[in-house]
Amino acid sequence: MGIMAPFDALKVARERGLDLVEISPNAVPPVCRIQDYGKYLYEKDKSDRAARKKQKVIVIKEVKFSVTVDEHDYQTKKNMAVRFLGDGDKVKASLRFRGRQMAHRDLGYKIINRLIMDIGDAGIVEFMPRMEGTTLHAIIAPTKKAEAPAPPKKVEAPAAPKAAEAAAPVPAPVAETVPQA
Repeated sequence: MGIMAPFDALKVARERGLDLVEISPNAVPPVCRIQDYGKYLYEKDKSDRAARKKQKVIVIKEVKFSVTVDEHDYQTKKNMAVRFLGDGDKVKASLRFRGRQMAHRDLGYKIINRLIMDIGDAGIVEFMPRMEGTTLHAIIAPTKKAEAPAPPKKVEAPAAPKAAEAAAPVPAPVAETVPQA
């Protein structure tokens, strides 16, 4: 509508049953818009809710080990960690030392490092194994999923030959002679 006095702009807005909304107060002259402010707030709130609905909340799932973990228990917990990473959650692998086990921290590091190696491409180590008190832990984040390549196009097999072509004799291949030097 161009540059106009604030009183005139407010008068035009009230005639239309709308509001005069200041968009950029620091500009010279200030920029205002005539619009339904309630509808604007409703649409903004609606778009904010839609954006929150689409975002993924990262959850940290914990898998606890012991220095004396048995092979089957280790495999079960490793599979749980891989499943959590596949779901897009982070995994905290923790191992608690009790009593005299603190003298053999290297066994704990071996278990956590083995877990990291076994998980492989399913996750990326965010925090390498480290001690906090009597607990050794590492945090593993899921890998970013690359876009899957498009499936190959289906190639149809050639159609079966017609009856007339099927009855025709097939010519024998001609052998080529290659001169020898």
